[in-house]
Amino acid sequence: MKVLVLMHKDLVPPTDIKEDQFDKDEVPWITEYDVIKALNNLGHKVEICGVISDLKLIKNAIDKFKPTVIFNLLEEFDGEVLFDQNVVSYLELLRVPYTGCNPRGLMLARDKALAKKILLFHRIKTPHFQVFPKNRKVKTSKHLKYPLIVKCLTEEASLAIAKASIVYNEEKLKERVKYINQKIGVDAIVEEFIEGREFYVGVMGNYKTQTLPVWELKFENVEKPEKELYSNRAKWNNKYRDRKGIKTEAATLSPELELKIKNICKKVYKHLNLNGYARVDLRMNPAGEVYVIEVNPNPNIAREDELASSALHTKVSYEQLITKILKLAKSWAKKV
Repeated sequence: MKVLVLMHKDLVPPTDIKEDQFDKDEVPWITEYDVIKALNNLGHKVEICGVISDLKLIKNAIDKFKPTVIFNLLEEFDGEVLFDQNVVSYLELLRVPYTGCNPRGLMLARDKALAKKILLFHRIKTPHFQVFPKNRKVKTSKHLKYPLIVKCLTEEASLAIAKASIVYNEEKLKERVKYINQKIGVDAIVEEFIEGREFYVGVMGNYKTQTLPVWELKFENVEKPEKELYSNRAKWNNKYRDRKGIKTEAATLSPELELKIKNICKKVYKHLNLNGYARVDLRMNPAGEVYVIEVNPNPNIAREDELASSALHTKVSYEQLITKILKLAKSWAKKV
């Protein structure tokens, strides 16, 4: 196929670089590099389109290259995370097949508060929460129980997630909300922090879905791993990861619990109108209660990220995973 790979201009990888010439943990474009390499390995004709804020670049690339499908790796447009849904809407107007989630699913899942309201309506457990918009004073709800975690309402990739994100009193809560509102410049969402095990489940499909193996976050060198969280340092700082013994791997669960978690994820995927591929993040408290923490449409799909790793656990190679994503894009386009 002719595949146009759409990405942020600053994340276009060098065209003449080999894997042994860079540290995959240090470069910001590893996902883009892995996807492009896999597409080339599969024999597709690949064209790259790097954009920041100009839709004309996308339109011109489509008119010139005439792609069979667009591999969408764009996570923001003009500096706005929520604008990715508008770009996908634009692709639908142009009648060009694209990988990943549709505009409605992106809109619902990107807004953490809106997603939680939908899940609660369908009686799916998610932590109690409250939104603190920037430039507005909001009284803290008395129904929230400490410890709480303070996050950005719409940002992803663990932005502003750190040890200080978990707060145990109102003073620290206000400090962290102020940090999110003023320093990061976005609305904050505060939710009850579920102490326990943390899981990630990849879900793929359009109308018929399948789940990948349940993947678990492990902290092997700490006394109380149930109190830890996947902070920005925990994801990207190798020294910190080594010190705390952080890794992700297939979860060891009873068949009943594994089935329960997978069924929850399928329901979440359906109720949020997702398609293509997504990752559902969950935590389970000591009582065995499973809570949906976040839902990530179009999650990272670098070769060593959780989604690809869990697929490989079922003997699905990275190239096979990329092929499945392309096939889902083509089949969705026929339905739209």
